[in-house]
Amino acid sequence: MTAVPQSDSPPAARDGHVNVIGGSGFIGTRLCERFVREGGPAFTIIDKVVSRRFPHNSVIGDIRDADALADRLVPSSPIIHLAAEHRDDVRPLSLYHDVNVAGTANVCRAATARNIDTVLFTSSVAVYGMAPAHTGEDGAIAPFNEYGRTKWGAEGELRRWHAEAPGRRTLVIVRPTVVFGENNRGNVYNLLRQIATGRFAMIGTGRNHKSMAYVGNVVAFFDHCLSLPVGIHLCNYVDEPDLSMNELVCRVRGLMGKAPSVGLRIPFPVGVAIGTAFDVVARMTGRTFPISRVRVRKFCAETSFTSAAPATGFTPPVALPTAIERTVRHEFLETHAGEELFAGE
Repeated sequence: MTAVPQSDSPPAARDGHVNVIGGSGFIGTRLCERFVREGGPAFTIIDKVVSRRFPHNSVIGDIRDADALADRLVPSSPIIHLAAEHRDDVRPLSLYHDVNVAGTANVCRAATARNIDTVLFTSSVAVYGMAPAHTGEDGAIAPFNEYGRTKWGAEGELRRWHAEAPGRRTLVIVRPTVVFGENNRGNVYNLLRQIATGRFAMIGTGRNHKSMAYVGNVVAFFDHCLSLPVGIHLCNYVDEPDLSMNELVCRVRGLMGKAPSVGLRIPFPVGVAIGTAFDVVARMTGRTFPISRVRVRKFCAETSFTSAAPATGFTPPVALPTAIERTVRHEFLETHAGEELFAGE
């Protein structure tokens, strides 16, 4: 954890009440479930849609509307800021800035207006771009897309907010790697589904490593971070050990009762060409596809990060191999009809 302590003030209180902005989504729902299960703080979810899981804890609010947002926050209660535009195919591109940067500036103004001195913000390792292997919190900032660029911009807004009263404010910035888990319909699920249906083809050598973060561990870490002291705290979040794409695919195929092998391989240049072709069709038709040039590049990139989370005394409750097994079983080997599903990357 990279920390800049500002005073000898006591840790922020974990008990009491928490404002969860963007809490109707995948991570927010799992976080609030943890609060209920573990006897954590009471919470209010502020989101553009009512939480299906916690409708009685939900109020409608949009971070693009600063005045309305301030009215919905419980005063003097920490904020966990999860709201973001994050998909690869957001249009117009200005939405990334409007939500991620300008929206976060509104969160800062609302926090000041409501006498709130603690904000936990979910940023992303996307701020590092195509980073070298084992990039830590001190890695160079070099985003390659609007999502990463605007997450970095949002961090800047929050740092300015903290600098207004550094002796009493707590800012926690968590940069998770790709988050996966039961009922999420993001990139990890798409990979698992392709393997399950026999439509998976390895693009490139498969020797690139992928840092991953299980949602149950991510929300446990957020809960842990509510007790950090006054100051600025910056941390990547990664569940170890990192697996290469070859290792991950073989492990998943084994869990599904298939031969633990990779199967068909496609050279990287061919994969990029296929992704580019889908991008052209998407622009012509207005449709979205699971394959794109950006997704091919991300799939083949070395996205291996380190995290200082253990230095805070945090121990993930679920080992990564167990988390992968739980997710595979839940999605492909068991029946869970009627459960809420969450879009995501």
